[in-house]
Amino acid sequence: MKDQPEGRAVMLGRYITETGATVRGAANKFGISKSTVHKDVSERLRREDPQLYRRVKEVLEKNKQERHIRGGLATKRKYAEIACRRRSSFR
Repeated sequence: MKDQPEGRAVMLGRYITETGATVRGAANKFGISKSTVHKDVSERLRREDPQLYRRVKEVLEKNKQERHIRGGLATKRKYAEIACRRRSSFR
């Protein structure tokens, strides 16, 4: 996959549009860095498949607008787990 960055860019673009994945989620799925995913979908994909690039851009923009919500939920889960551990350690 490293030999064909343009093909990887198209594959990443399709994955992101089909699943609504974040850059981080796509990076984890394909075992590559977030920087590589970002470069692929923002630069290489624009040259390779402009129509797919526009759809990916829409998904990533939506993810960007929602990230503060995901961050808040993650923090809420974190502290709920800590509270649960504390309660179970007192029993």
